[in-house]
Amino acid sequence: MRPLFVLPLLLAGCAPAAEPPGNTVDINSAASQAQNSIDSYAANSVDDASNVAADAPGSVPAPTATPGNAIEPLNPPAPGEPGGLPDDRTPVSEAPFTPDSAQGAANVVQTYYALLGEGKYRQAWALWGDGGKESGMGADAFAASFAKYSEYHANIGAPGDVDAGAGQRYVTVPVQIYGRLKAGAKPVYMLGSVTLHRVGDIDGATPAQKSWHIKSADIKPKP
Repeated sequence: MRPLFVLPLLLAGCAPAAEPPGNTVDINSAASQAQNSIDSYAANSVDDASNVAADAPGSVPAPTATPGNAIEPLNPPAPGEPGGLPDDRTPVSEAPFTPDSAQGAANVVQTYYALLGEGKYRQAWALWGDGGKESGMGADAFAASFAKYSEYHANIGAPGDVDAGAGQRYVTVPVQIYGRLKAGAKPVYMLGSVTLHRVGDIDGATPAQKSWHIKSADIKPKP
């Protein structure tokens, strides 16, 4: 399976921007904003943890690096290595894709992790099925589960084929996570996949039901 996206995402160093009312997410706009954030991030040092502020009341600020207490740099495994994404060197097609395609599903995953990296937790939560409920958490608990990170990055792999049957559609997208906890600035590496679901073109299906939403996530610490 070839890599589709290599998307380092930096958790915002200031309080997250106010989110628009409701749970509607403009995927293309969010992905574009994420790319702008990536370009800005690449032009700055990734090791200046002193600029990272707590994003939730009562959270622990990231420690400041000093010559005698240097913060360990993040070093996610490369594709093909243990803990890395599959190493498929087949060129990725740049042809346009439709929102209901497998690449459309991967775009949802890209947007999801871009929103998490920017601290827009409620919008990320809304990309789960059933208006966020299939995440297994309410919006506040979901946000709290990510507030412990000072950095949260993701590399997104190429999606698998769409599994179609009985009017339902599923596709799985590989994901590599690497980030840093606020407490102690400890690096975190995880690997797994995200499964998305949508309803096929059947009578009575709404546009929302025919759009990709996250069904489940199997993300575990790397071996």
